[in-house]
Amino acid sequence: MTESPSRVAIVTGAGRGIGSAVAKKLAADGFAVGLLDLDEAGVKQGAEDIQAAGGRAAAATLDVSDAEQVEAAVTKIAEELGAPTVLINNAGITRDAMLFKMTDLEWDSVINVHLRGSFLMTRAVQKYMTAEKWGRIVNLSSTSALGNRGQVNYSAAKAGLQGFTKTLAIELGKFGVTANAIAPGFIATDMTAATAERVGMTFEDFKAAAASQIPVQRVGTPDDIANLASFLVSEGAGFISGQVIYVAGGPKD
Repeated sequence: MTESPSRVAIVTGAGRGIGSAVAKKLAADGFAVGLLDLDEAGVKQGAEDIQAAGGRAAAATLDVSDAEQVEAAVTKIAEELGAPTVLINNAGITRDAMLFKMTDLEWDSVINVHLRGSFLMTRAVQKYMTAEKWGRIVNLSSTSALGNRGQVNYSAAKAGLQGFTKTLAIELGKFGVTANAIAPGFIATDMTAATAERVGMTFEDFKAAAASQIPVQRVGTPDDIANLASFLVSEGAGFISGQVIYVAGGPKD
């Protein structure tokens, strides 16, 4: 490891929800943060908020499934903030449908954002990590990786990210790079609010129903995920790699 590894992090899907919370937490931890998302307004506002709080941040807009856009965005962040040695692969979408109703586009779009996007981002960023002989990769999986009705595309993508994570840990460990996955359960975000609307429930009723099935009797928040991400990218987590940690208020198989 170099004496002082670069303290620059990139967070995808940082325009809102979990990604936004992770970006703000890492900034509070002292990282300069590159916020990446399709949502230009969201990442610009996030970067401005971090800067207003005294941190360093830059924003870039991209489709993570597009190789050229990924390379351009990572290069932009490296030029503006320095070599990125932390990567949070959080960008994701849902296109829920039962298998017999699911279209090719609904399958491909979810797989492309989650899996291809994480592959492209990691390939682009790992060269900075291996050069520094230090790095942290955190991939966002989900309890849906264990199976979830109406989410065959999302479940397959999130399970794929777990295998992706374990292989990264094996390949990159000798360069001082760790790779871990966080698998959230029910987290109160715009995405889960949209699910509630789709099934015809108010968001409060939807959250209450979910909380009743969770041992700690509450749903999660983006900060619950941000706090774990903060630990996993720290020096103190250097001997933790290739792990999938479920953050779901109780045990998951």
